[in-house]
Amino acid sequence: MAEMIRASGLVKRYKEVEALRGLDLSVEEGKVLALLGPNGAGKTTAVRILTTLLPPDGGSAEVAGCDVVRDPVGVRSRIGLSGQYAAVDEHLTAYENLVMIGRLYHLGKARAQERARELLERFDLTEFADRPTKTYSGGQRRRLDLACALVAQPPVMVLDEPTTGLDVRSRQQTWDVIRELVGAGTTLLLTTQYLEEADRLADDIMVIDHGLAIAQGTADELKARAGGERIEVVLADVEDRVAAERVLGEVALDGVRVAENGRELTAAVGGSGAADLLRVLQGFERETVTVLDIGLRRPTLDDVFLSLTGHLAEALENGKSTEKEAAR
Repeated sequence: MAEMIRASGLVKRYKEVEALRGLDLSVEEGKVLALLGPNGAGKTTAVRILTTLLPPDGGSAEVAGCDVVRDPVGVRSRIGLSGQYAAVDEHLTAYENLVMIGRLYHLGKARAQERARELLERFDLTEFADRPTKTYSGGQRRRLDLACALVAQPPVMVLDEPTTGLDVRSRQQTWDVIRELVGAGTTLLLTTQYLEEADRLADDIMVIDHGLAIAQGTADELKARAGGERIEVVLADVEDRVAAERVLGEVALDGVRVAENGRELTAAVGGSGAADLLRVLQGFERETVTVLDIGLRRPTLDDVFLSLTGHLAEALENGKSTEKEAAR
């Protein structure tokens, strides 16, 4: 398949902070690449370069065959962008916002109005079409912002943390829209801090930390890097901890992790996880250990990120500059 997005050795500096330190990425036509990382990792900087909003200090990039530096107009004509915050005119209605975007894309008055009505229905906004967008909820504004990005039916979509701050229902609705876009052949670059979002939507996931790609692969491939299956136990009584830890220790590959409350224990296991789970259950019966919950789990993307970076995929600790702070 053709590459619709390609970046090679992207570098971007904000004074003393190097937001990108030689980032390479590639997205094939009709595929979804998720850039996964904490605040300050470089995700938004990469998006701003790929959408011509920011010039790189080094490296090169092409989107839909157009160089982001030499042909920014060509890039803009082939992409749809939805940033972290809804970029809609609060004093216009949803219908007026969409028609305005259509006219800016030179669709013509009649086609712009027709496209606006199509998108209002597609994004379940018809009921609110004639209300000023300043009266919209966060989820409604996010859906309208996505609709605006689709007015010109671009072959490439770039979504920068599209569900940040949304409630569970609005997030699920946004995921449904994204799946529909990809199913129709759209190429998508998605940045996110939500591990579940990357797991559900992406064909390929790139983990970024401190401006560098530190791992890439499918969700299953990345999870395999974090080790095999694990047995997780929640005890009914904290006094059973010692006995439970002893039983789990018989199958654990690298010791037993015990939560601060003393009732939640985790052990990574190898070989046949089901056989190890049976052995643990038999041991608990022998030791009269009572559990509230026990299960065999696969690694999550949280486990992947922790194993790769030493911290979870959440905002950086106080004292570390984020790319947004550095850009100020």
